[in-house]
Amino acid sequence: MLILQERCENMMDYIKRLRLCIRWFQELELDYAFEQEKLKNALELNEKHCVDMEVSLKNKEEELNMIIEELRKNFESVQVQLAREQTEKLAANDSLGKEKEARLSVEKAQAGLTEELGKAQGDLQTANQRIQSVNDMYKLLQEYNSSLQLYNSKLQGDLDEAHETIKRGEKERTAIIENIGNLKGQFSALQEQLAASKASQEDIMKQKGELVNEIASLKVELQQVKDDRDRHLVEVKTLQTEATKYNDFKDAITELETTCSSQSTQIRQLQDRLVNSERRLQVSDLSTFEKMNEYEDQKQSIIDLKSRVEEAELKLVEGEKLRKKLHNTILELKGNIRVFCRVRPLLPGENNGDEGKTISYPTSLEALGRGIDLMQNAQKHAFTFDKVFAPTASQEDVFTEISQLVQSALDGYKVCIFAYGQTGSGKTYTMMGRPGNVEEKGLIPRCLEQIFETRQSLRSQGWKYELQVSMLEIYNETIRDLLSTNKEAVRTDSGVSPQKHAIKHDASGNTHVAELTILDVKSSREVSFLLDHAARNRSVGKTQMNEQSSRSHFVFTLRISGVNESTEQQVQGVLNLIDLAGSERLSKSGSTGDRLKETQAINKSLSSLGDVIFALAKKEDHVPFRNSKLTYLLQPCLGGDAKTLMFVNIAPESSSTGESLCSLRFAARVNACEIGTPRRQTNIKPLENRLSLG
Repeated sequence: MLILQERCENMMDYIKRLRLCIRWFQELELDYAFEQEKLKNALELNEKHCVDMEVSLKNKEEELNMIIEELRKNFESVQVQLAREQTEKLAANDSLGKEKEARLSVEKAQAGLTEELGKAQGDLQTANQRIQSVNDMYKLLQEYNSSLQLYNSKLQGDLDEAHETIKRGEKERTAIIENIGNLKGQFSALQEQLAASKASQEDIMKQKGELVNEIASLKVELQQVKDDRDRHLVEVKTLQTEATKYNDFKDAITELETTCSSQSTQIRQLQDRLVNSERRLQVSDLSTFEKMNEYEDQKQSIIDLKSRVEEAELKLVEGEKLRKKLHNTILELKGNIRVFCRVRPLLPGENNGDEGKTISYPTSLEALGRGIDLMQNAQKHAFTFDKVFAPTASQEDVFTEISQLVQSALDGYKVCIFAYGQTGSGKTYTMMGRPGNVEEKGLIPRCLEQIFETRQSLRSQGWKYELQVSMLEIYNETIRDLLSTNKEAVRTDSGVSPQKHAIKHDASGNTHVAELTILDVKSSREVSFLLDHAARNRSVGKTQMNEQSSRSHFVFTLRISGVNESTEQQVQGVLNLIDLAGSERLSKSGSTGDRLKETQAINKSLSSLGDVIFALAKKEDHVPFRNSKLTYLLQPCLGGDAKTLMFVNIAPESSSTGESLCSLRFAARVNACEIGTPRRQTNIKPLENRLSLG
């Protein structure tokens, strides 16, 4: 596992170096392109100069031709006049000499122009040679660039394969969901059939019970009739014996015989009824047996359906885990800041009918659980984040999504989670929860419980962790130590802390605040006590938008130092949990006096945070981290090698639509920022430490 982690870290370093190399070659390519453009411009200037020289040469040749033509005409006229006028011969000779001198000067000018044309052609040839060398270099750069593009396309192919895997997983998830729906339909139908079968079986069992009772009563009556018949037969026999003695009792004997015959008839009728009842009982037993078999079959099919549903749900959970893992891997490779959006429930007194008009959640497969739509002035604004929590989401649901990120702090990573949003949107509830209510604990208490539980479970693997806690707030651009036992050091009447807490960042990207109280903690109960102490010292106030509005930025820092005694491996992680003060408009908050100063300081620091995010998104060379204490404190989280997650909290009422839209746009810009690949801080204990421990 350590070898794989080292290989992963080597690969991350190689990817960083490769990105730097690509960026260097891109800059080199831009320089060569600029040089080539300069040479092309020089060549165009030389060509233009040559063209101008050729045009001027052609013009001079035309002028010379015209002069020669005129000279010929003059020579012809002179020859004609020479024959006629001998007296003008000397003048003609003088003019001829002048013409020869002019011709020689024209020939000299033509020779000079020819030399200049040769020089221009030589310059053109050298420029062509330089252009050829630049073209060769450009071809080499193109070949290297093509190789880099091939490698980049390979990486893009791997990324596309990961996306395809995610899409296949989502398709399988959709199919599994549909299969689960069908199975649930079949399950409900079988349950209805089972209920009907149970009802019919109960009716049959009731009929069977009635028949059994009737048979029992008939058997009792039959036994009574048999007893009466036997008794009467005995009486008849006694009477017959006596009849031989007494003939006077013939009438009584006749009556007794009649009674016996009638009772025999009743016995036969009862026997027939008994036979019919036994037949009906056999028929009911057969139907009951068939119903029992049908019931067992349906029960088995229900068990099979339940197992299939459980398997499908298990596959769905595994597919969702795989999707989250691939999604997190892609985000870590990109180095993006992850963004979760949470919409708080409507509070008592707010208009419940406006939520459906203002905020909606897409149901498409791509945006399910990740998309949110906001309506403003009949215009729909759609946003997609890494996760969107509806008002029905519980604190447990929210924490489940970030639990793996919190685990990274124990693994040696820097982790930063901060909540952003307008005043009254539920940031403090998300981070701190509601005091005294176990079900509504916030992210900070739940993160601490998980860290302490995981620390306890890792002891069996040889890990020992030491945890240190610090808490501060940034109030009116002043850092306050919330764990200080000196109340004067925490807050003064002027609102300024007398202690100067300077922020420093070392070469490893760790942040240190001067004179800040840092305490060792052993259990989550100790941290809960410290949180309550910090909450009492934190600056809160009442505005028109919130009864208890946080007037400062709260920063909770947990430093984790772990060592494995068996492998001698050390890790150093940091968990920063930040509850930002809410942005608010002065027209809505109605702040005056100290509240006005607080609002201005809060909005200024949040505006500086927006400037930093904007500079990171544009990949500018200078990022204004030092414009506020908040951005300078968050510099390692926003511009370093940390795993960063932002919660954007939204209020659902229609009166907050403008602020909600601004928050969502800011969150989308944050989600697009690439801050680099997270780096794990781990090393092996030095030899002297091993000797001292052993």
